Amino acid sequence: MKRSDEIVMSNQEMGLRTVFVNDRATTRQLRKAKLVVVDGAQKGKEFVVAKSKTYVGRSTVNDITIQDTSISSTHFELRAEEDGFLLRDLGSTNGTLLGGCRVREIYLAPDVTFRAGNTTFRVLPSEEVVEIPLSQEEHFQGVIGRSVPMREVFAMLAKVAPSELTCLIEGDTGTGKERIARAIHDASRRAKKPYVVLDCSSIPKDLMESYVFGHEKGAFTGAVSQNKGAFEQANGGTLFMDEIGELDITLQPKLLRVLENREFKRVGGTQTIRTDVRVIAATNRDLRTMVNDGLFREDLYFRLGVINLMLPSLAERREDIPLLVEAFLADTASRRPDLPTMRMTADAMDMLMSYAWPGNVRELRNVIERAANLANPPAILRSDLHLSGSISMGVSPPARSVAVSDDPNTSLISVDLDLDYKAGKQVVLEQYERDYLTKLIGEFEGNISQASKHAGLTRFHLRELLKKHDLK
Repeated sequence: MKRSDEIVMSNQEMGLRTVFVNDRATTRQLRKAKLVVVDGAQKGKEFVVAKSKTYVGRSTVNDITIQDTSISSTHFELRAEEDGFLLRDLGSTNGTLLGGCRVREIYLAPDVTFRAGNTTFRVLPSEEVVEIPLSQEEHFQGVIGRSVPMREVFAMLAKVAPSELTCLIEGDTGTGKERIARAIHDASRRAKKPYVVLDCSSIPKDLMESYVFGHEKGAFTGAVSQNKGAFEQANGGTLFMDEIGELDITLQPKLLRVLENREFKRVGGTQTIRTDVRVIAATNRDLRTMVNDGLFREDLYFRLGVINLMLPSLAERREDIPLLVEAFLADTASRRPDLPTMRMTADAMDMLMSYAWPGNVRELRNVIERAANLANPPAILRSDLHLSGSISMGVSPPARSVAVSDDPNTSLISVDLDLDYKAGKQVVLEQYERDYLTKLIGEFEGNISQASKHAGLTRFHLRELLKKHDLK
């Protein structure tokens, strides 16, 4: 980042720039660009790139749709960053090529051409600049952060919260999606009305419709009385649907109808019930990929994503770590007044700042709470943190170990109660996923087509999983 009293961008600069005044970031400037089709079926066509992340592919769920059957549903991404526009291939079948070489990601220089499928592109800078405001505050309804990415989120929340717009919050596990949803509710005109949370990942498929819409007495075996679903419970307020990507596709049309018409029927019922509910959804899955794979309805995706909020990972907002640590220590002290006041040593803070944080803010909270309860007062030392090895920033973290027993009468996993339920479940799932993929790709000697067919995954999904675990 450049720091000065004012930053003046030349017409040749591409990407995102942060403007500093008196050493404080005041705004971000995104220089628009044009994605030009140099050769292919749409030769001469120009598309405007005016977002920090622009998805390109054959499917209509992308920001830019290309009419080329040799291009994947979602083929590549153009990401505006401080160093310019980053071109990222998204696990495409035919690859993204620059200079005859297949690339995974690369920063583009102005006027350089690259190819996807049978289409050749060039990204050209525009003279037009989009101003992205940053909040002057370092908090929003209890969510804290002084980093540029979080202040950008806060500025968006200040506009979104008072509205009635449906929101889709995206981000990795542990980035604070539920806290953001609650913050939106608390800053809205519905703040004094019900706030209902529905975790779509924890409800059995055959009971999901009942949880969402309720049921009448006798609607199914075990329905001994009438039950109000989430939409009735949240009437007048906000319904937060966490892990929306886990919602069974057979139920998605009914959710779409209630979002469009604001009415529904209970399971086994005939009465149409009107509802006044604001829906906020969240996911750590790539819904675009799910739409392309036929696992999520395209119309529901667009209806939920009237406003899209992408939360940064903790690794992208490292300067917030000291602020978060201070808040977590204060919170622990307020709940445990019997504990002595604790402080973080410089060496321990250095370790926190260099750690990769695969579990994001949730993992940081767990680490601090555990240390505050177990460390010898008055200081928390590096050895009190019990992090998963020396995982430095920029390095993919090794998978956490999961103890497995050969005795069929004992539990297959070792449960760590230092983690909350969601974090503990995620550790087990991540370990299984990595081990499965390692064995799968070894069994088929790296053949993606055979491996994906055996696993019941699409090629794209398998590639994404392999990249996630740094196995390809």
